[in-house]
Amino acid sequence: MPRPRRDGDTPSATQRMIDAFWQLLSQTEYRNITVTDIVREAGVNRNSFYYHFSKLGELADAAILAEVNSSPLANESPDPNDGPHEWREHITEVFATPGQTRRLDRLALLASPNSSPELVESLHDFGRMSLMRMLDRDESDLDLRTDLLIDFAVGGLLSVLKRWPQLRQSIDMKRLMNEDLAVLAMGMYMSMSKEDMLDSWNRIFNKA
Repeated sequence: MPRPRRDGDTPSATQRMIDAFWQLLSQTEYRNITVTDIVREAGVNRNSFYYHFSKLGELADAAILAEVNSSPLANESPDPNDGPHEWREHITEVFATPGQTRRLDRLALLASPNSSPELVESLHDFGRMSLMRMLDRDESDLDLRTDLLIDFAVGGLLSVLKRWPQLRQSIDMKRLMNEDLAVLAMGMYMSMSKEDMLDSWNRIFNKA
């Protein structure tokens, strides 16, 4: 079967189906979404769907992974030498952009009543994978304490996403990410990473 064409700046068939997945999930429960719904919303045919995906769950995984990987923090680790003020400014700047707001809006759908246990599990697994990459950690060298901290961090992110629709209406990012929260984020990051936590804190506070 020939590869579907892509003309000019028109989004690819894959991207249109991913966008259709998020649009439909915002309107109806995942269990009620069908391949027919996806291709109709995306303006593609069923052959195009099955060229790229074997089933709806595969499309869902691709959509979730794309959003998880689109976080700037997924590919740019924080500098452990920075202090709380720098962390606060950096994270606020990253997540205050319209693109990141849309990304959080989409991921929050996975914690909404329209989601399913399968989607939540995928988000957990991909979120954990992204966090491990950011921390430069590998499953094979994790001690139990660090493993639990990573699961705790991912669970915290899921809790934030569940409340995101209310948060985005009631509080701006600068108020949400205050320096107390930045200190907590720094401590969590360093305790999970390969950084020497005590040495990092000494450098930060000696610099301050």
